[in-house]
Amino acid sequence: MARILSILNTTAARLSALYLILFAVCASFLVIYMTSLSARMLVGQTRDAINEEVRGLDRAYRRGGLPLLVRVIESRARQPGANLYLLADANGRILSGNVESLQPGVLDVMGWTERPFTYSRFGEGEVRLDPNGRETEHKAVAVVFRLPNQVIVMVGRDLGEPEKFRSVMQRALVVTLAIMSVGALLIWYFVGRRALKRIDRVSEASRSIMGGDLSRRLPVSSAGDEFDRLSDNLNKMLDRIAALNEGLRQVSDNIAHDLKTPLTRLRNRAEAALAGKPETADYRAALERTIAESDQLIRTFNAILMISRLEAGYSAEATGTIDLRAILADVVELYEPLAEEQGVALEAQINGALEMPGNRELIGQALSNIVDNAIKYSAGSGESPAVKVSLDKVGDEIRLTVRDNGPGVPEADRQRVTERFVRLEESRTQPGSGLGLSLAKAVMTFHGGRLEFADNAPGLAVTMVFPAEPPKRKSEAIFKKRDASA
Repeated sequence: MARILSILNTTAARLSALYLILFAVCASFLVIYMTSLSARMLVGQTRDAINEEVRGLDRAYRRGGLPLLVRVIESRARQPGANLYLLADANGRILSGNVESLQPGVLDVMGWTERPFTYSRFGEGEVRLDPNGRETEHKAVAVVFRLPNQVIVMVGRDLGEPEKFRSVMQRALVVTLAIMSVGALLIWYFVGRRALKRIDRVSEASRSIMGGDLSRRLPVSSAGDEFDRLSDNLNKMLDRIAALNEGLRQVSDNIAHDLKTPLTRLRNRAEAALAGKPETADYRAALERTIAESDQLIRTFNAILMISRLEAGYSAEATGTIDLRAILADVVELYEPLAEEQGVALEAQINGALEMPGNRELIGQALSNIVDNAIKYSAGSGESPAVKVSLDKVGDEIRLTVRDNGPGVPEADRQRVTERFVRLEESRTQPGSGLGLSLAKAVMTFHGGRLEFADNAPGLAVTMVFPAEPPKRKSEAIFKKRDASA
């Protein structure tokens, strides 16, 4: 019983009940309307037939008077059919015809009878039985008129066919509604039971997920219905949540490992400065080194926050139409002094003006990180270290590529270098925090693009691939912009 009640409480059962009621009302109205319309049409046809019979009797009376009229009525009364003929005297006593008895009062009013009346034919008696053994009566409509000699003539027609048609339609309505009711109950049971099973599976998976099994996903069948679409979207949401949680876990681990060393250095320098001789120059040097280390830590934390914001799909930064050529020129101009100081030839190749929707500051920061890495790892790697930045449009994609002739990155490590705090340099003699490529990847994901790595033989080629029309993204300012002094 509880199972049946739970099935009846499903949306499928409620919709089935609603459709059944709506269809039953419409079907009942249609059947009643068609039945009454058909009955009226049959009654109209009956009256037309009676009028035609009356006109025939009138012509016979005009030609041969009462004797001919009696003979015509006697002849027509002996023919099988639904027509009724009656000839009576002024007192209503039946003289001729095929009617044995009438409902009292029928012959008292001239003209059309107001409502159907009962009658009996010769040899049938006043009561007859239908095929089911129930008593039934003849019903008819008629027109009554008097001749000049006060003889009463009645011409009528039996209503058995219209009544039979109405009875058939009523039985058909009852049978149809009964079949519909049984069908609705079956739909309630089977469809509701199936939907309830799927909901139970979804509920079970949800309880497992809430219990801590974040790898569990909602079941998806091959039906492709609304339940599958909902489960698929929820599974994608769970995958996204799992990825964000994994990123948060990695950030926590990386902060614990990679930021512990600079924080320890800060403490040791402060402790060494306090333990040494109280001289102003020493204190000043210790404070300057502490400020420099603190600035590096602040930049690291800002990069971590920016990556988290971009990976979450939110940005407080404004977006609009930007010119990638101008961004590339600005970055190259910014890094030219550093490249010259490191002995690296920095070259830019721009093929036309390329505009696209995006965020100028984010793309500029990502390109700056890639160019900075290329200069840093190309310096001292060969006789003529060089970095080349190019901008092209290939098909529906815009490709911004930075090539260097440094040591490059092994193919097995090219995906790993975009993770937070990952640095392939074991000695860690080069400055940096290992967040530059992570931020670049997050920026590309935010703009609907991707970051590609390829062998430059020698060196590495890093390509920022933008779609010509990035997908629209709803930006939400959930992080306030930080002051430059922060």
